[in-house]
Amino acid sequence: MAELTQTQKTPKGHAVVAAYLKTLDSSPGVYRMLDEQSRVLYVGKARNLKARVSNYARPAGHSRRIERMIADTASMMFLTTRTETEALLLEQNLIKQLKPKFNVLLRDDKSFPNIIVTEHGFPQIKKHRGAKKEKGSYYGPFASAGAVNRTLNQLQKAFLLRNCTDSVFDSRTRPCLLHQIKRCSAPCVGKVSEAEYGAAVRDAQRFLSGKSTKVQAELASQMAEASEAMEFERAAALRDRIRALTQVQTVQGINPQGVTEADVIALHMQGGQACVQVFFIRANQNWGNRDFYPRVGDDVGEAEVMEAFLGQFYDQKEPARLVLLSHGIENEDLMCEALASKLGRKVEIAVPQRGEKAELIEGAARNARESLARRMAETATQAKLLRGLAEAFDLDGPPERIEVYDNSHIQGAHAVGAMIVAGPEGYLKNQYRKFNIRGEELTPGDDFGMMKEVLTRRLKRLLKEDPDREKGLWPDLMLIDGGAGQVSAVAGIMTEHGVEDVPFVGVAKGIDRDAGKEEFHRSGARPFALRHNDPVLYFVQRLRDEAHRFAIGTHRAKRSKAVSANPLDEVPGVGASRKRALLAHFGSAKAVSRANLADLRAVEGVSDALAERIYAFFHEKG
Repeated sequence: MAELTQTQKTPKGHAVVAAYLKTLDSSPGVYRMLDEQSRVLYVGKARNLKARVSNYARPAGHSRRIERMIADTASMMFLTTRTETEALLLEQNLIKQLKPKFNVLLRDDKSFPNIIVTEHGFPQIKKHRGAKKEKGSYYGPFASAGAVNRTLNQLQKAFLLRNCTDSVFDSRTRPCLLHQIKRCSAPCVGKVSEAEYGAAVRDAQRFLSGKSTKVQAELASQMAEASEAMEFERAAALRDRIRALTQVQTVQGINPQGVTEADVIALHMQGGQACVQVFFIRANQNWGNRDFYPRVGDDVGEAEVMEAFLGQFYDQKEPARLVLLSHGIENEDLMCEALASKLGRKVEIAVPQRGEKAELIEGAARNARESLARRMAETATQAKLLRGLAEAFDLDGPPERIEVYDNSHIQGAHAVGAMIVAGPEGYLKNQYRKFNIRGEELTPGDDFGMMKEVLTRRLKRLLKEDPDREKGLWPDLMLIDGGAGQVSAVAGIMTEHGVEDVPFVGVAKGIDRDAGKEEFHRSGARPFALRHNDPVLYFVQRLRDEAHRFAIGTHRAKRSKAVSANPLDEVPGVGASRKRALLAHFGSAKAVSRANLADLRAVEGVSDALAERIYAFFHEKG
C-alpha cells in the first residue's frame, strides 16, 4: 500500500477537493476528508480514487449531509490498496477506529459468547467470549450471556458434564455440590468412567450441532428399556434429561427446519434513526437475537446503512455461511468476497422474497420495528429528564454525558470504586469503569480517601487521553455518592488538577437514609432537595442505584476471587497432581502452610527440594 497525504488549510469545500484530482490515479483505495483541525469527517472507499473524488468536486447534486461534509473539508488523505476488497476492509476498520462525524457508525462493538467443549480426558463445557485461543470445539455465537447460561444450565441437567476448571478438577478429593443436586457426574473422583463420560460429551456435542431429535429419540429408547428392566431410578434420570433438552428448544422459540446456519439481519429506519436486528441461526436452532442502533442521518439510504453495518459488524466477528438481509446492498459481490476472505470459505448474501427464509426476515424486521419504537419513546423521555436535571442543578444545558461514582468494601477489605456513564440514549455500559483501590496508606473504610483516589485517577486519564476535550470523554455532570465531605474532597481534587468547569453534585441519603429524602450538595452552596414526586428525583435515584449495583457486583467478584484463591497455586513447582497430593495428605492449604519440613517430605511425590521450597514459601509469607 502507498500512502499520499496532502493538506491545505484554506480554502475549504469543492475547491480543496478539486485540487487533489491532479495527484490521483485510478487505483482502488480509501480516502479521508478532514476539517481545519485535522479531525476526520468521513472515511470512504473507492474502486477508482480519481473518479470518486471528482464526484465530490462537483458543486451540485449532493445530499444535505454530503454538502455539509464537503463544506467543512479543509484537507484529504489517501491510502491506495491492491484491490477493492482490501479497500472495503480497510474502510470499515478506519471507521470503527476514527468514528468520523459523517459516516454511518455502529456504536455497539461487543463480542458474542460461545460454548466450548474443551480438549481433555474429561472435557469441561463452559461459556467462552473473545478470540478462540483455547483448544476445543466451539458452538455459537449466542446473542447474549443469558442465552448461553440458560443453554448451559439445561445441558448440565441433561448430560451431567463438569463446568469446573482443570485445576479444581485435578485437586478434588470428594464430589462437589453440583453432583449432589444431579448437575454433574463427578468424573473428578471417579464416579463415572472416561468412556461413559465421553459418550455424554458426544451426545451434548450432537445436540449443539443440531441433531437434537436423534439424541432425544435415543434417550427415550433408553428410558423405555430401563422401565422394562424395572430400573426406575435410571428411567427417571433419563426422563429428566429429555425434559431438560426440550426446555432448551422451548426457550429458543424459532427453530427453522430448512436453514442450518445463517445470520438473519433486518433493518428498520424512522425519523432519522435506525435499528438493526440480528438473529443467529446455528445447527437449525435459534441461538438468540440482538438489536443495534447505528448512528445515521435523515438523508442516508437503507442500502448504505445495511452495507456499513455489515462491514463494521463483521470486522471482528465470524460470519455465518449464509447472511440473510431485509434490504439489498450496492456492493453485494464485494462484501461476499470480503467476508469469505476472512472466514476462509464461501459466504452467501441473500435477500429472500418467499419461503421460510423470508419468514425469518419478516420476524426480524418486526422485532427491529418494535425495538426502534420503544427506543424512540425512551429517548424522548430521557431528553425530558435531562432537561429537568439541567434546570435542577443550574447546568448550562442538558448533559450529554453523566458520570456517577460509588465505592464498595467490607470494613475496608477488597475495596473498589465504580463509575457508570449515562446520556441521552440511556446507560453507556461499554464505558463503565472499575477502580481497584490501591492506596496503601488509606485507613480501612476511609470513603473520602477512596473517592479521592478514584477521582484523581479518572482526571489524570482524561487530561492524558483528551486534553483538548474533542473526543467526548469529559463529563457534563458528575454525581458523587455522599454529602458535604465527599463534595469538599472532590472540589480539592478538581482544583489541584486545574479542572474547575465540570459541575459535580453530591447525592446524600438524607434523613433516615430513606429513598425520596435525598439531599444534594454542591461546592459553595447550601444543600437542597427535590419534591418527593419529582421525576428528576426518581431519575437521579436510578442513576445512583445503577452505580451502586455496579460497585457491589465488582466488589463481590473481587472478594470471590480472593476467597477462592489457593496459596498453593503460587508455589513454584507445585502443579495439579502435587497440589492434589498435598491437599489429600493435609486436608487444606492452611494445614500445608503450618506443616513442618519433615511432614512435607513425607507426602508422596514431594521431593526434598520441593518440600524445602514449599516450607520457605509459607515461612517467608508468615
